[in-house]
Amino acid sequence: MRFSREKINFLARQILDFLFENDQVEFLDEPNEIRLSIVRSIEEEIKLYNLIDKKAIEKIQSQKKSIEEGSREWEILYRKYYNDEISKLGKFLE
Repeated sequence: MRFSREKINFLARQILDFLFENDQVEFLDEPNEIRLSIVRSIEEEIKLYNLIDKKAIEKIQSQKKSIEEGSREWEILYRKYYNDEISKLGKFLE
């Protein structure tokens, strides 16, 4: 998953604007600091999902049988391994 710096900043501003509209949210820091924190969080999530993607692909490539990328078998294995990695992460975070 690739997002440009501009897209990440756009998303962060959208999230911040949404939070500003909510009367139940109280801000304890400057808006720009909050936006930067949101940007860092988005970037960390992207890195995490890229790592999970890489692990899933490596598992497919480590199969004894060569599996052509884009084939139905590759897509099924990718989804399975990707979801397995997500599940491991969820158990780790509990």
